[in-house]
Formats: sequence, C-alpha cells, structure tokens
Amino acid sequence: MQDQKTRRAALQAAGLAAIAPLGLGLGSRRAKAQDKLAPAMVMYQATPKDGQKCSGCLHFQAPNACAIVSGDISPEGWCAVWAAKPA
Repeated sequence: MQDQKTRRAALQAAGLAAIAPLGLGLGSRRAKAQDKLAPAMVMYQATPKDGQKCSGCLHFQAPNACAIVSGDISPEGWCAVWAAKPA
C-alpha cells in the first residue's frame, strides 16, 4: 500500500512538472501582449516636436493608438520613442 502511494505521488509530481512550463508560457504571452508604456513614461505630448509627430511614427496605429504607448494618441502628438516610418 505504501508503495502505491509513493508511486502515485511521484507520477503526480512528474505530471505537474511536465505541464508547468506550458501554463507559464501562455501567461507570459498574454501579459506581454497587454503591456504598454504610460504616456508620462515616454514624455508624450499632444503636439509635434522638431517636425516629428505620431502620424509619421513607425509605432502609430491610426486613427489614435500606438503599438507601445497606452491611451488615446493624437496623430499630431510626439513622444521619446518616436521612430520614423520606413521610406
């Protein structure tokens, strides 16, 4: 009887160890997809700076979003992670 309990416990532990990375991987992907920077973290402003504006940025998603900054983003805005769209 003791042998069965030990074997069962070992099999259960092995099963949990085998599937644990799968669960962690799914959670990580979900979290990364939702993570965006706060506008204040990137010095976002609703006006252009030195001729650079969000509508000309690689990260801008029309009509008013950004791939890496959260919240409503003005096409006329600017932030420190501005990157020119490829020509």
